[in-house]
Amino acid sequence: MMHFAPATEVRTARATRLLVVRRRSRDFREAALSELPSLLSPQDVVVVNDAATLPSSVFGTARGQAIEVRLLALPNGSREADAVLFGEGDWRTPTEHRRAPLDLQPGDTLRVASLEATVVSLTTPKRVRLRFESGRDAIIAALYRAGRPVQYAHMRAPLALWDVQNVYASEPWAAEMPSAGRPLDFAMLDALRKRGVAVARLTHGAGLSSIGDAATDASLPWVERYRIPAETLELVSKAKRVVAVGTSVVRALESSALPGAPSEGTTSLRIDAGHELRVVGSLLTGMHDATTSHADLVAAFVPPALIAEASRFAQARGFLGHEMGDVCLILDD
Repeated sequence: MMHFAPATEVRTARATRLLVVRRRSRDFREAALSELPSLLSPQDVVVVNDAATLPSSVFGTARGQAIEVRLLALPNGSREADAVLFGEGDWRTPTEHRRAPLDLQPGDTLRVASLEATVVSLTTPKRVRLRFESGRDAIIAALYRAGRPVQYAHMRAPLALWDVQNVYASEPWAAEMPSAGRPLDFAMLDALRKRGVAVARLTHGAGLSSIGDAATDASLPWVERYRIPAETLELVSKAKRVVAVGTSVVRALESSALPGAPSEGTTSLRIDAGHELRVVGSLLTGMHDATTSHADLVAAFVPPALIAEASRFAQARGFLGHEMGDVCLILDD
């Protein structure tokens, strides 16, 4: 099974390495990230997810025990939000070793970040729906005062909120960073535009990459919110080729192409090798292990045997994986 060594520190865009995989010619190579604009063509459209990353991890107590709450999104008009709960532990403990809080039931009260919330329902011992007593403004203020971004045990130091924001980040919708866009700094965005490549935006509430339970993780990604501006839809409709930056962009664009689908809503679309791509032709994505839901989506772009061979090449050359790792450009030529 292919496993990439994780990046253990926040790296600059220039330190990021690029693997290029071509589907039709079935070849691959390492390239400098600076080559990205030349690998694309004028009239191509690169679509990014401009969701800012929330400080979605907050600590508190429930039934006298220490807990961590990871919100999947900000509470809605009814003050309810879906969340994942962990029991005692800190960011140095890998997610797969974090247990659920003991014996929580609907009606139990949680106290986190000066907020009070009630357990409405439990899908699993870790996945719950909460109802907050405070209004939305108070919840947001409390999160930004006491919350922090989701942490990763393989990092050498805790991540600050500014470490997990893309340069074009806008509204706080993402539970975890839409990390495929991390290498796209202002210099790269300018180089793409000078090449004649349009850069368009959409907003997708990227969820959690894992909750540390194999059976539940197999159901990822869960229902997520998206919004595609009219100008992005117009650019996409006229594009020579659409290059999605990250799997969340693929889900949003492919969902919008379904019959009768709105340009803003929620999506439960799960993309895998059986999905016929309607909008997106190419993909810029991180290096992720073959056991993740990300690998299933990549199979819609390239045959698993090709991506496995390319991954072995990248692993042998020391490419790094996970959120702060290197990236792969999958081209449909």
